[in-house]
Amino acid sequence: MFDAVQNNLKERYVTRTEGKEFAFTQIMRCGLCGSGVTADEKFKKLKDGSVNRHVYYMCTKSRDINCKNRYINESDLIKEMSRILDVIHLDELGLRDRIDAELKRYNRFRTGVLGAKKKKESVSELDIRNYAKYLLQEGTIMEKREILMHLRSRLVLENKKLSLG
Repeated sequence: MFDAVQNNLKERYVTRTEGKEFAFTQIMRCGLCGSGVTADEKFKKLKDGSVNRHVYYMCTKSRDINCKNRYINESDLIKEMSRILDVIHLDELGLRDRIDAELKRYNRFRTGVLGAKKKKESVSELDIRNYAKYLLQEGTIMEKREILMHLRSRLVLENKKLSLG
């Protein structure tokens, strides 16, 4: 009888080993204890039947179990990252080469496939900043990570504020 109940419990509670992939987990450190930053996804069902998705980033507390660093919502984290992109020097961002290569590829496509005339286009610093902000908000997980991996400094999360460490 005991074995039958245990087998029934095992079937009911299957542990999932696949992990959820979050955009900003591998590129930040906790500012208080130096641990990594992890993410948690929550779903809230609304009265009208729709579901809101929230992603929260927080300290893993691997170096200090009593770390007091608070969580931050993903939308607030993106605002903090945009604030950092406004003040950082573009050479430190390292995106100019990537955007220039994208622009050349687009121009080759336009002239080769669409038959459009060649036009010399350049990318200003403002365009690069806006492109980086756009990718942080609308890009894929890999695009978001790639932008932040180009930073020469490590991102540090401390009390809902992001800084370069």
